[in-house]
Amino acid sequence: MQSRLLKSFLAVADKSSITEAAAALNVSQPALTKSIKQLEADLGVTLFERTSTGVSLTRFGSVLQHHAKIMENEYRHALSRIDDLKGGRKGTIRIGAGPIWLVAILPPIIARFQRENPDVDISLLGGVIDTLVPDLLNGDLDIICVSLDFPNRPEIAKQPLINVRNVLIADPSHPLAKRRDLSPAAIHGYPWMMLRSDYVGNERIASFFATHGLSPPNIAFETTSIHSLLQGLRNGHYIAHVPDRMLPLANSMGLEELRLNQTIWETPAGVAWRTGARPSASIQKFMTILSEQTS
Repeated sequence: MQSRLLKSFLAVADKSSITEAAAALNVSQPALTKSIKQLEADLGVTLFERTSTGVSLTRFGSVLQHHAKIMENEYRHALSRIDDLKGGRKGTIRIGAGPIWLVAILPPIIARFQRENPDVDISLLGGVIDTLVPDLLNGDLDIICVSLDFPNRPEIAKQPLINVRNVLIADPSHPLAKRRDLSPAAIHGYPWMMLRSDYVGNERIASFFATHGLSPPNIAFETTSIHSLLQGLRNGHYIAHVPDRMLPLANSMGLEELRLNQTIWETPAGVAWRTGARPSASIQKFMTILSEQTS
């Protein structure tokens, strides 16, 4: 199968329009349509269906899009590594990191790794499970360091490294800050801050309240940045949940832990990677240091 055909397919899938895809690729619409027809003939399936606004993927097209994106990313990664080798470098490790890893665990580990491996670059992307797992599966990331309480799937391998207990934090001026032995009902009525797209975290909080006969809390403020979340807590009577290993950072910013009378949830956390992608020697070295530093 020609890479040109896959490139044409991905452009149409991304734009949901033959016209827009042709413009993006700088080819004529008839030429692009011919490429798609040739690809469909090669595969023996229909990849797109016409809609009132353009085209949409069939179930066959969705499967091909998933795997073609991985192939495209791996090809780009291979070209990048070849360029690195030409220049005396040994490639780049693309790491996705949840909040606790991003601000509390990975910085000293990355510093040690690069002291010992100065010819390897690191690309670090912050996020949450619901954004990082898709990036891992699509081949945009080599490994992710996250809480491992997401469903097991055959294409992802997991290595637990630590246990993470989630706690509640707030500004010292919060009405609950000086109280002890707080019940779920006591914290339920206050506004909450959450990380946007953290659906796993939202579900855990909702489940916690549901077990006590309470509705999900009012999420009054969402942000994509853990630093924005911590700063936002200082300007209102919000409540937020963070891993316990982030308490030193929260305390340094003037925030306090709310003394709940029970644990919200505890989960293993660690590193995950695609089972179909053999980790490079550099990635294996990084994972060894990661394991040593967290044990």
